[in-house]
Amino acid sequence: MGRGWGFLIGLVGAVWLLGPSHGEQRPPETAAQRCFCQVSGYLDDCTCDVETIDRFNNYRLFPRLQKLLESDYFRYYKVNLKRPCPFWNDISQCGRRDCAVKPCQSDEVPDGIKSASYKYSEVANNLIEECEQAERLGAVDESLSEETQKAVLQWTKHDDSSDNFCEADDIQSPDAEYVDLLLNPERYTGYKGPDAWKIWNVIYEENCFKPQTIKRPLNPLASGQGKSEENTFYSWLEGLCVEKRAFYRLISGLHASINVHLSARYLLQETWLEKKWGHNITEFQQRFDGILTEGEGPRRLKNLYFLYLIELRALSKVVPFFERPDFQLFTGNKVHDAENKMLLLEILHEIKSFPLHFDENSFFAGDKKEANKLKEDFRLHFRNISRIMDCVGCFKCRLWGKLQIQGLGTALKILFSEKLIANMPESGPSYEFHLTRQEIVSLFNAFGRISTSVKELENFRNLLQNIH
Repeated sequence: MGRGWGFLIGLVGAVWLLGPSHGEQRPPETAAQRCFCQVSGYLDDCTCDVETIDRFNNYRLFPRLQKLLESDYFRYYKVNLKRPCPFWNDISQCGRRDCAVKPCQSDEVPDGIKSASYKYSEVANNLIEECEQAERLGAVDESLSEETQKAVLQWTKHDDSSDNFCEADDIQSPDAEYVDLLLNPERYTGYKGPDAWKIWNVIYEENCFKPQTIKRPLNPLASGQGKSEENTFYSWLEGLCVEKRAFYRLISGLHASINVHLSARYLLQETWLEKKWGHNITEFQQRFDGILTEGEGPRRLKNLYFLYLIELRALSKVVPFFERPDFQLFTGNKVHDAENKMLLLEILHEIKSFPLHFDENSFFAGDKKEANKLKEDFRLHFRNISRIMDCVGCFKCRLWGKLQIQGLGTALKILFSEKLIANMPESGPSYEFHLTRQEIVSLFNAFGRISTSVKELENFRNLLQNIH
């Protein structure tokens, strides 16, 4: 598995563009230049450049991916938004209307999805559903066939394995409900300030391998920070092993992506009749302008591209799982299910054809014992972040936070499972590696959110061109 994680080593850092030579008259910088001038060119030690990602995503991938995510299979996500926060009790619930999530009524969700028939062909699904029902009853029914009993035990073993990076919701809980993601879009809700900062502070301070003595730049909960603290932070970060440095950049990239979404779908105007949502240029600048953020904003955007490449690579690696003839995007509508599988495979083959996928060579390499410990630390830190999502006070933010963390966790699971994917049987259930419908829906929707962020960056570039 070590080889499968070498993909990250070539993605640390980025090339900063050089400014004009001394003595030249410099025209006033535009807001677009302040946000994006450092987010360009080749990524360090990698043949991939930002402009290639922009073209590939915005014109070849994004339109088809959005069409796929509008289909029934991907728009309905089952989630438990009532799980208690495991870390503290003083959660301030957001009382704003835009923080609310409207769950689906029972008759709104396709029967094929509600029946949990999502893994393989219809015949195989019927068998698997028996297995899962038997497991929920607490024992393997001896009246089931030997093959069925084996399936129960294999999937139980898999679901309890160390391959999972997220503490998943119990979707059999009475509190778990289906949510239509298209009717509950991720956008600005007004959830901000100390309650929101506390969530990200716990994620960064306690789960990104950072000592307490190292202060994160622009941390709103830490006072009196200056340039020396920033220099100390990045000196510390560059001194980390590549795996821990990558972990921080993944979280920073996800944070940046979420902030792009909130700036792009901001409540601009509200009347008795309607609400107007759109791009809030000021909000975007406050989060990413190089001057307003003391250079931190462009770094965040580069981490977003880093995250994009990681999830893109995971999708390219998992193609064989979806290519198997027994796999269906099962909703009960055979025509639509077949069409959506064809679209899914088109997207995955497009992703696989991306010309500048990064090389894989030495991630989690070296001493086997130390590498295994590092991998386990990596997994446990990420599982902890998935638990923190239950502490988010805004339910819509909690919904999308849980989905995107599970999606990234699924991508990491895929990248850790390269050998298992390669050894899958060509047909029938795959006991060593499988993805649940929850994982599939979160994987593609999470990547859809990052793809949307990259597309929105193009929109913000254009909007900021003439602003100084």
